[in-house]
Amino acid sequence: MDSIIFDLDGTLWDSSEAVVVGWNSVLSHYQGIVNEVTREDLQGIMGLQVYEAGRKLFPNIDEDTQQKILRECCEVECQCLAEQGGRLYEGLEEVLKALSAKYKLFIVSNCQAGYIEAFYEYHQLHMYFADYENPGRTGLSKGENIRLIMDRNNLSDPVYVGDTEGDMKAAGFAGIPFVYAGYGFGKVSRYDYRIDRLDGLLGLF
Repeated sequence: MDSIIFDLDGTLWDSSEAVVVGWNSVLSHYQGIVNEVTREDLQGIMGLQVYEAGRKLFPNIDEDTQQKILRECCEVECQCLAEQGGRLYEGLEEVLKALSAKYKLFIVSNCQAGYIEAFYEYHQLHMYFADYENPGRTGLSKGENIRLIMDRNNLSDPVYVGDTEGDMKAAGFAGIPFVYAGYGFGKVSRYDYRIDRLDGLLGLF
């Protein structure tokens, strides 16, 4: 193994508490069209691309309006996270410091442009990661973005760490082992390795 590629939400942090405040500030301008969202609602769309999230959260409005609302929500979300941060999983920096001494680390998340940058900006963890990617920049699926990171950084033997069925499928698409973060938001049907705490990675590798 030469590298570890991480999902972000439900794997490295939980941003939902800060995000729900930002989203509801946007949704308040659409009273009568949509209801407020809850933390559970947001956790239920973690790992989905923006168009999928719109269909799940606002199924009774047209797709153009869904996307308009979500664009506004995503813009406010990145501002909130850059200013307030999210809840890092226990021991995150210590785990990243230890792993980065042995492996190259990366992030591939199904998020908008600016989201990973907000994670870096507030928590000052950018020095542990060699590269990152997301569909907001590339328009590609998570599996394709994993392959892009692999090709761009000449990785020969990475693993992907994530917490959802989508993460599992993306790792499969990229042809690399999947490490299931059992402490995260989702359930999966298959995995190559499982951790129930973030620091479980230290014993695994």
